[in-house]
Amino acid sequence: MFDPITIKMLLEGIRDTIYMTLTSTLAGYALGLPMGVILAVTDKDGIRPNRAVYRILDVISNVVRSVPFLILLIVLIPFTRFVVGKSYGSTATIVPLVISAAPYIGRLVESSLKEVDKGVIEAARSMGASDFDVIFRVMLVEARTSLVTGATIALGTILGYSAMAGTVGGGGLGDIAVRYGYYRYQTDIMVVTVLLIIILFQIFQTIGMKIAKKVEKRK
Repeated sequence: MFDPITIKMLLEGIRDTIYMTLTSTLAGYALGLPMGVILAVTDKDGIRPNRAVYRILDVISNVVRSVPFLILLIVLIPFTRFVVGKSYGSTATIVPLVISAAPYIGRLVESSLKEVDKGVIEAARSMGASDFDVIFRVMLVEARTSLVTGATIALGTILGYSAMAGTVGGGGLGDIAVRYGYYRYQTDIMVVTVLLIIILFQIFQTIGMKIAKKVEKRK
């Protein structure tokens, strides 16, 4: 069905898609995890309520998340070019992916931390635990199953965004689907790339949920 050149192209597309997805998720958590912790801590029901800080992060999160990814991708082209020297390809796509994913991840983290039983936090407080201890030894630990589940959801979302970036030369399987499946009317390549994206999504989700179940059993 496919010649060696096409097979090589698809394999490179899989590699680039995995590279974009995993790298963007890790970088997104480097920004989104602290953001989510601060949101949970400074909320009115948090351990250190701070209306001003919460409001600022809340607005930033809502504004970024309200912008469709494709539009954000185009708007950030000058910034992406400044950061990596070009605005196309898998590495360049990571920049808008991280900016788009971080607030989303922050909300997932915030939601997970707010699920922690208030009684557990109060018990830690009564034993003299500091804010640092409450956050890192109670809240993050108690919410670990939910955090892993959230990371799995975020991974799948970022995978979808990486495929979407193919419409503007973002690289990976999405780029192949657009260039060959759409512009050249090669339906067979379009179908294969879509199936590969679905398979990758299922692999990520399966691994993530298995990790979540193992973490839950260790509680």
